[in-house]
Amino acid sequence: MHVATASRLLRHTIPHKLREFGYGYPKELIAAYPAEPRESARLMVVYRETGEIEHRSIADLPEYFSAGDVLVANDTQVFPARMVGAKEKTGARVEVFLLRELNAETRLWDVIVEPARKVRVGNKICFGEELSAEVIDNTTSRGRTIRFLFEDTPEALYALIDRVGNTPIPRYIRRDTEPEDKARYQTVFAQHRGAVAAPAAGLHFTPKLIKSLTRKGVDIAPVTLHTGLGTFRPVEVEDLTKHRMDSENYAICSESVEIVNRALTSREHTVTVCSTTAVRAVESCISADLTLKAGAGWTDKFIFPPYEFRITERLLTNFQMPRSTLFIMVSAFGGIDLMRYAYREALKNKYRLFAFGDAMLIV
Repeated sequence: MHVATASRLLRHTIPHKLREFGYGYPKELIAAYPAEPRESARLMVVYRETGEIEHRSIADLPEYFSAGDVLVANDTQVFPARMVGAKEKTGARVEVFLLRELNAETRLWDVIVEPARKVRVGNKICFGEELSAEVIDNTTSRGRTIRFLFEDTPEALYALIDRVGNTPIPRYIRRDTEPEDKARYQTVFAQHRGAVAAPAAGLHFTPKLIKSLTRKGVDIAPVTLHTGLGTFRPVEVEDLTKHRMDSENYAICSESVEIVNRALTSREHTVTVCSTTAVRAVESCISADLTLKAGAGWTDKFIFPPYEFRITERLLTNFQMPRSTLFIMVSAFGGIDLMRYAYREALKNKYRLFAFGDAMLIV
């Protein structure tokens, strides 16, 4: 097991400028497919206090947990949000990306359309013979509000979207969507429909790995945050205090709160949060005594340095894109200097990047 030391880098600066979070990477390191088996993905373990780095695999993850420790996981379920249709009158191809349902009874959805310049209010878009929608409003240059022209129940509409939609694998994965992506781009924790992107760190888990953790006495606390495209919207301002996140829907149940707070108030157990999306959920729902509280709603929380994490004691995450809100959050947790060093080590050792790539555990 290789260990590299970066203790000289632990005197973190506190950057507030976007340019501090850039780095270059070779495109051939972007993972087009998840590791098979999932447990064979690589795991970089980074120690915040010493700067040590260990090179392991996901199969080794249970070694970093003890009985009574907690793993917080996002149980959102990805739905096939990318739909291809045609304008009723011209037959022109239109891609519609479903962002969020506004009203189940009236079938209203916020969407992004391509090519946007050809999609106007009043246009009708057909998705085969069974489903069509009318554009009723412009929200942004690419955003629209549509109403599905469908008379059956909301559940029947969801089932139809599941049939005609495509799995929304990220655009940077330069390949066509495949039928197998429906399972590949879904975590074993998935329970609640509503995400347009998977919590990437959760993709590494299998029933076998979860069984290994629970046998050790690790408690798993599910939380829900329905990831939208706002998480991945480019940061276009140098001053991070001026960036505004799109709101995303979250829910944290009382059972998970009890599990997490029991570990937080203990001097012996740790809380590991799996995925940056779960971090946003738990750090958005903090009680007056600085523990986790139950709740549901919308969060536009943008985490950047300096930030004092109240719930997240350890973080399991994939390698994130440069200048993204996700890499900025990871840098707030691990320290910008140490994360720069860790990412250089990852590139040197050819770790696979992004959604289907390898993982990092920051302890």
